[in-house]
Amino acid sequence: MDLSLLQSLKLEIISATGLSRDALHIYVGLALLVSASCLTRRSLGSLSSWMVVLAGACLIELFDLMDDKASLGYWRWHASLHDIANTLFWPTIFVVIYRFRLMKA
Repeated sequence: MDLSLLQSLKLEIISATGLSRDALHIYVGLALLVSASCLTRRSLGSLSSWMVVLAGACLIELFDLMDDKASLGYWRWHASLHDIANTLFWPTIFVVIYRFRLMKA
């Protein structure tokens, strides 16, 4: 099984940080939300910032899809859904909290 550059990078990050794959997805989602909010100067409740997280999660899973097809011959869609859910969970919570004014922006 030949690993893509992205998969190799993910394994290096996991090895260097000691994080699980699930935790890595959670941190990436939060980093994308905060980065998008800072760059656009919008609150964490901004749907445009959340859309950046969604796009990032889908892009990462697209690379995983290509790796799955190349190495396994099929797409592990259930793993991709799990990863997207992990990536979007906390950003979604922040958006809901901010949009319903449960926390000040």
